[in-house]
Amino acid sequence: MPDETPDPSEAPDVLADDDGDPDDLPPERVVEEAERLTKLARDAVVDEEAEAYRADRDERLADHDYTARVREDDTRDVLVLYPEEWVEDGQIRTERVDDVDRGIEMPLSGPGRGDDWAEIDAYNRDVVADVREAYGDDHAANVSALADFMGNHYAKPIHDATAAELREFLDDYYPRNTWPTPEQRSVVEKSVGVAFDVGGERCPLE
Repeated sequence: MPDETPDPSEAPDVLADDDGDPDDLPPERVVEEAERLTKLARDAVVDEEAEAYRADRDERLADHDYTARVREDDTRDVLVLYPEEWVEDGQIRTERVDDVDRGIEMPLSGPGRGDDWAEIDAYNRDVVADVREAYGDDHAANVSALADFMGNHYAKPIHDATAAELREFLDDYYPRNTWPTPEQRSVVEKSVGVAFDVGGERCPLE
């Protein structure tokens, strides 16, 4: 069957929080989680596990009237998110595509998004678990947000973060894309430090 998914390649990184973008896109945190769950589904060795990841992704997107598919290109697979209203009987109806910028594309392979992503994510989740055990839930929640940021934006382990990347997390990503408690917000800079402490690494911000 030919691929009828509209090609939003002119705006592959469209996110709801960017100035001038459509205001009915899913929030960035939902887009990032859809990407993470899709990658976990691709790497799952048990069909039931893969289906569970996809069902979780689809449920999160449906809350914002979006759906997903993976398009297989010649050189890479691409996750495509688009409004449910574009679809009829399981197919994209091009006459319903009112604004191509409402489509979101994310390559699932290629530079920074290769097969080692699951390994990187597992490493970062281990850091979160170590922080939770040593420093408690507030720091762990902040480091979990850092794990999301480093995995989805840079495909890097937390301990490979540069000072500039950590400042981007603290100054831009954290206030815009997380909903911390007052206690979590008050300790987020310390949380970044303890994420490095549990691995015996020096924090680049020190």
